Amino acid sequence: MITAEMRSLIEAFPLGFVATVQPDGAPAVSPKGTFLVLDDVTVAFSNIRSPGTMRGIAHDPRVEVNFIDIFRRKGVRLAGMAQAADKGAEGFEAHFPRFKATWPDLAHRIRSIVTIEVTAARIVTTPPYDDGATEAEMIAAYKAKFAGMYP
Repeated sequence: MITAEMRSLIEAFPLGFVATVQPDGAPAVSPKGTFLVLDDVTVAFSNIRSPGTMRGIAHDPRVEVNFIDIFRRKGVRLAGMAQAADKGAEGFEAHFPRFKATWPDLAHRIRSIVTIEVTAARIVTTPPYDDGATEAEMIAAYKAKFAGMYP
């Protein structure tokens, strides 16, 4: 379900915006910068300071996550079921070494690891692609834009 193109984008831009439903029914979106692709149907992030997201997952484990390559203007949209494993639990211990290897400076702050079993995944693109824009053109345009913003 997670294609090679999706995996590549997530690995390059591991900041995922996680959407949950809070106990009062309100939607909530929160960025999580420690995503890893575990396999073709599973992604995970570490809970460092995510009380709202954790409340939402405890209330309703259905989540959506969006990732974006800001230069190519392509993204990945995932939907699935989230499950949290606290420090010391089997699910935590199984994945913690990979998180520690990837983010050694944050490892001591990880409270739990949230795995998401992906039930739907798709690539999303910006409208200029519909008009024939190429990735190279999009990259050039956004490199110029950001260079102007951050000289």
